Amino acid sequence: MASTPEKFDQAPTAQNGLKHPGMVWIPGGTFAMGSEAFYREEAPVHPVSLDGFWIDTYEVTNEQFSAFVEATGYVTLAERPLNPADFPGAPAENLVPGSMLFRKTDRPVDLKNYVNWWAWSPGTSWRHPLGPESSLEGRSQHPVVHVSYEDAEAFATWAAKELPTEAEWEFASRGRLEGKKFTWGDEDSTDGKPMANTWQGEFPWQNLLQDGHEGTSPVGSFPPNGYGLYDMAGNVWEWTSDWFVPRLGDEMKKCCGPTFNPRIASPEKSYDPNQAQFRIPRKVVKGGSHLCAPNYCLRYRPAARQPQMVDTSMSHIGFRCIARLQMNEVPPEAIKI
Repeated sequence: MASTPEKFDQAPTAQNGLKHPGMVWIPGGTFAMGSEAFYREEAPVHPVSLDGFWIDTYEVTNEQFSAFVEATGYVTLAERPLNPADFPGAPAENLVPGSMLFRKTDRPVDLKNYVNWWAWSPGTSWRHPLGPESSLEGRSQHPVVHVSYEDAEAFATWAAKELPTEAEWEFASRGRLEGKKFTWGDEDSTDGKPMANTWQGEFPWQNLLQDGHEGTSPVGSFPPNGYGLYDMAGNVWEWTSDWFVPRLGDEMKKCCGPTFNPRIASPEKSYDPNQAQFRIPRKVVKGGSHLCAPNYCLRYRPAARQPQMVDTSMSHIGFRCIARLQMNEVPPEAIKI
């Protein structure tokens, strides 16, 4: 395993001269965002220009999130009582705190119906990631999961950071490999060695465990990308600050030149065309997870994107934070040694 993230007992200072503990500087630049080789929502490819920013080297861990909760007394969405008025007709036994938990099947199932492997699990939360009877023992360096968008944003605010935009996240994940399919190149693996924590075998019933992990893995367990960032593919999906739109490139294309520091700031078009019956706004999550498999979800790629309802936490979604340059802060590349 690679080096693990630093421990802290109180909110870190995001802006400390040129020191950003546990973060990597991503120089600004222009890149081709998206892909036209896989899923429709990734197209069309379009040019984007970004200012430089700092980004967490690792996904936020259980240890770090525990420090946040201890310092603030924060209660995550999965731990709060449900309001019956928000769920008309729902059985009373379901109106209790909980989260969505993955259940591995014992045989092949219909891949068009996610309820075959996802189930609402009362008592499941970031403290109990594998079900109400589980704990964080031995999982301090695993990425925190069962966090909603609101929870991730609360942590970022406390840490004097922000959540990345979709463009910032994708630019960082590419690690200077312009136009490549994966964070490490164009091949799904290197010399037969798994490069990320994903699902090997037939999802959702056969996991060959070639990467050595049934669920999440400690952050930094796989090689970093070209920027020195870990788990930008697989392990857990990561929240971004952008609202989801079905075809990002169509929203951002200009008559000429790249879009500069793009953001989808309005939730108006934020819906999943595959679940139009649920009119709950969705943010973009990026990077894929340990549940991504080629036979179902080939989304452990920089261009891959997926909508996630803001009021729902799941066992395969976490996050990392960024810090943008503040007034009078000099970017590292401007320093002459």
